[in-house]
Amino acid sequence: MKGFALLLAAALLAGCATTPRPPAGGADDALAGRLTVKVDATSTSEARNVTAAFDLQGNPQQGRLDLSTPLGTVLAQARWAPGKVALVTSQGETKFANLDELTREVLGESLPVAALFDWLRGRPWPGAPSTPSATAEPGFAQLGWTVSLARFDEGWIAATRRQAPAVTVRARLDRP
Repeated sequence: MKGFALLLAAALLAGCATTPRPPAGGADDALAGRLTVKVDATSTSEARNVTAAFDLQGNPQQGRLDLSTPLGTVLAQARWAPGKVALVTSQGETKFANLDELTREVLGESLPVAALFDWLRGRPWPGAPSTPSATAEPGFAQLGWTVSLARFDEGWIAATRRQAPAVTVRARLDRP
């Protein structure tokens, strides 16, 4: 189960390219912090929950995601570039045709993970329509998810999808 949880977190943040964007060369290409991913149980699958430190480099087209223990030991690494996707764990390397396939294999469904690159920066993904939060809480709705920015000034972002299985992603970003 531990290996599956690591794959789950790697898949969720790895990203899937749906709209081309040129790679940038600045600090905007790097995010780090702590991540929790929770997938509720369904009639056919158990609940899954994982927490890890993360270091995300790049963009949905090309990059790397390291998941680590609190002491800094890398547990899993996802690497992707056009035409190449690999997930490396202590059990070895697994290759995928694309990042969308990786998320389907690990989660049993595709998630809008390309959007996470923008969501973690507190903004809607430009590849799909979004609406401002229907409540007084700062945030927005996009792709069937509600993204809360209520504690964004403190480095917290939460994205929730209520459609079964419900999925919650919470990130605490390190600030320079």
